[in-house]
Amino acid sequence: MNKLRLVVNNQKKGKKEIFFIKQEFQTILNLYAKMVSNGSWKDYGLSLGKKQVSFDVYQRASDKPVFRIFKNLRPKSFKEKYILKDKNGSIIKKSENLSYLIDKTSWSSLKVIK
Repeated sequence: MNKLRLVVNNQKKGKKEIFFIKQEFQTILNLYAKMVSNGSWKDYGLSLGKKQVSFDVYQRASDKPVFRIFKNLRPKSFKEKYILKDKNGSIIKKSENLSYLIDKTSWSSLKVIK
């Protein structure tokens, strides 16, 4: 019994992010709510990988994602931390700040190609 010890903080230091943090996810969900209310977006999904996490936006549940907001967990450059891609996988915008990426994108001018 003399070998018992109390562990107060058992979290590993240097643990890498594996998902969106709370502020990032809140920013994305605020945009999603706005776009659902005006009828542009219908559904969303999340994709997890070792190198990136994505928030996928659908116009219909059976289609491919219309837009994908990526968070690179291992970006090659500082500016490639957040990436916005369209249905075909083409990069629309890149940024190091998610709020900037979402605020400076003209969502009403982006048309969904069927």
